[in-house]
Amino acid sequence: MPTRRRLLQAACASLPATLLSGVARAADSPVNHRAIPATGEMLPTVGMGTADTFDVDPQGAEMATLEDVLKRLVAAAGKNAVIDTAPSYGRAEAVTGELLARQHARDGIFLATKIGATGREAALRQVHNSQAMLKSQRLDLIQIHNLIDTVNQLALLRELKQQGVTRYVGITHYTESAHDELTRLVEREKPDFVQINLSVTARGAEQRLLPACQAHGAAVLINRPFRDGALFRQVRGKALPAWAAEIDCTSWAQLFLKFIIGHPAVTCVIPATSKPANMADNLLAGRGRLPDAAMRERIAALFT
Repeated sequence: MPTRRRLLQAACASLPATLLSGVARAADSPVNHRAIPATGEMLPTVGMGTADTFDVDPQGAEMATLEDVLKRLVAAAGKNAVIDTAPSYGRAEAVTGELLARQHARDGIFLATKIGATGREAALRQVHNSQAMLKSQRLDLIQIHNLIDTVNQLALLRELKQQGVTRYVGITHYTESAHDELTRLVEREKPDFVQINLSVTARGAEQRLLPACQAHGAAVLINRPFRDGALFRQVRGKALPAWAAEIDCTSWAQLFLKFIIGHPAVTCVIPATSKPANMADNLLAGRGRLPDAAMRERIAALFT
């Protein structure tokens, strides 16, 4: 049985009355949204990534479970629910496109993918293949994956934006070693979106990168919010603090996600999952009260 599933079961069995009331309060609260600075368009603060989790046979038995995951995202997050994918995620684009088609859900999704190629022609081939796999000629966001051929590909993406192929342009990375370069690009190029890593135990983006995104109007997507599951291993056997009820958290996952969303520069966090129960748990972090700066430090202190 997966570690996170055990944590969820243990947490639900031992929730005090204050946390149980928080379950109802969060579930009844409206979905929290943040604006894309470039346009003011609103996005739910919790979306979904697809790395590893959606790399399955698009016609296989695993699709039924992933369809349930997607249904929960669409039902709970509402309009503009964010799904992030990439050509390098194996079959994830094809799976995402198939699931959206089955549920006739494309119009309600903010669909983001990436290019990770050197040279214009190779990048265009990726874009055209992504359109085919995702069954969508118009994409909401195309990002330069891990800063590959950034200067040339930014020029291409801006052309594609003018042509209506994508509505927004972004840049991505997943390690703190790239944050200095990302900061320089945000200051110089002013992309619509930046996708980066941030978590309660990996806070490097807070130093210069997130302030630069705020100053230059870049929306921020957050990947690796659980540090690839490492955070759940760190809290194994530990009870959720009672004061988590002050921000309507009823699980460790919600506390980890609300720590991230509590930063004012963050637009949306995109945890990946292939489990419907985990999707439902993640989505509760997109409702209810958020931590202020002091509460964020209180959460971080649990890991120092």
